[in-house]
Amino acid sequence: MDGVQLALIADYGSNFALYPAFQEYFRTSRVPSAVWGEGDQVFVPAGAEAFRHDLPDAEVHLLPTGHFALETHAPGIASLIDDFLTRRVS
Repeated sequence: MDGVQLALIADYGSNFALYPAFQEYFRTSRVPSAVWGEGDQVFVPAGAEAFRHDLPDAEVHLLPTGHFALETHAPGIASLIDDFLTRRVS
């Protein structure tokens, strides 16, 4: 398992070339929500705010956590998901 994680980290630089495709996906799909750790040092909060450029109607939640938000804030994230689905899915 460690080898898989290390391979992903080593290959992360290849993601930059895909950013235009990611942004186009956001613009066309209109993904409605994002949960982010305000202390994340890998995907910094400015990245969550940048989503608003391509997803102006998205709900963005910055939580008081770091990169591994689910490990530290699972109940709060589950509550946000439940609230979101209750309001948006019929």
